[in-house]
Amino acid sequence: MGNSTALLIIDVQEAMFSYPGQKLYDEEGVMERIVSLQQKARIARTPIVYIQHSEDEEYTKGWPTWQISHRITPQEGKVIVEKPTWDAFHRTELQDELQKLGIMNLVICGMQSEFCLDTTIRRAYSMGYKSVLVSDAHSTFDNGVLSSSEIVKHHNAVIGGRFAQLRAESEVQF
Repeated sequence: MGNSTALLIIDVQEAMFSYPGQKLYDEEGVMERIVSLQQKARIARTPIVYIQHSEDEEYTKGWPTWQISHRITPQEGKVIVEKPTWDAFHRTELQDELQKLGIMNLVICGMQSEFCLDTTIRRAYSMGYKSVLVSDAHSTFDNGVLSSSEIVKHHNAVIGGRFAQLRAESEVQF
């Protein structure tokens, strides 16, 4: 992918794994693939940018549920961008951080498919970034209308080929 690429890990925070009675779609498999992406990026010395939702309740800054998942704890000095909305670019330092790093291409994974991933991918597209959505490394919860697996499939179908390329984790190389 080249040195103008970054891995963008969106909202993989402890809160996602602590909702009573709710479980993310393919939770363990998705986390294994996100861990693999992080390892591949580290080996290739590809920048990793962590997006951390900061709002209220489970996402209150400093709370244990606000923390980035212990399975992908960022290394010291890595870029962590806090965001108050579903859009990782809106009212954040993300654009400035990407420009400092010379990033033009994004490999995107994380949580939740229909909210923060969808919004951020569409915004990245509008800003001229070329993005890859890792089709098997994002997840969400059932919502009462659609199952979580249907939501993931729907977003892969809608985003893929329009706003981002789709690639399975096993196909992603940095």
